[in-house]
Amino acid sequence: MATPSTTTSAPVVSGTTTLPPGTSTANGTNALASQQIAGNFQTFLQLLTTQLQNQNPLDPLDTNQFTQQLVEFAGVEQQLNTNSSLQTLVSLQQTAQSTQALQFVGKTAVVNGNVNSLVNSQATWDLNIPSNSNVTISIANSAGQTVFTGTYAASAGNNQPFNWNGQGNDGTQWPDGQYTMTATAADASGNSVGVTTQVQGVVSSVDLTQSPPLLTIGGQTYTVNQIQRIAG
Repeated sequence: MATPSTTTSAPVVSGTTTLPPGTSTANGTNALASQQIAGNFQTFLQLLTTQLQNQNPLDPLDTNQFTQQLVEFAGVEQQLNTNSSLQTLVSLQQTAQSTQALQFVGKTAVVNGNVNSLVNSQATWDLNIPSNSNVTISIANSAGQTVFTGTYAASAGNNQPFNWNGQGNDGTQWPDGQYTMTATAADASGNSVGVTTQVQGVVSSVDLTQSPPLLTIGGQTYTVNQIQRIAG
């Protein structure tokens, strides 16, 4: 692809990820559930021991009934242990996610999206073009104003970088900031071709207070599983 261009894709995905619920809320819910189960466990144990202490020695508790109560007792205890183990697994998973996310800081990542930041008069989008076509690119600033348009002959292929130097069609040098690309395409017969866009940018920071952690790329936030590849 050529340099200065803008892209819009049919299945373009929004770059900003909705913030998932905070870890603290989930932990609070798990803690409350464990407290409730533990309370039931203690109540059950107290009732069982009181029953044994006050039973009639001449008419003791039926063996089958007592065995059933012991089974229920063991079941409650097992549930407590299971909850504790699950909390440990969740904690380990969150730690692994944080460690993985931190490894991306400073690297150039590619994610599905069409919003990117112009930094030092440079912004890069990647285009996935399914067939040879003429691609029309439009770039708009954060106010929705179209600042650049262009049409280019493009060959079929994925991960085709489109570099924009921040210059408008009239030669105006636009300031650094966030810009949105829209890309449409048509083949030689005039049939519409679905073009998808991806954002390429450096992972500048990671928000570990969210679960899963959120990576900041070009001013937008993404989860680790939204990264398509590492470009450098």
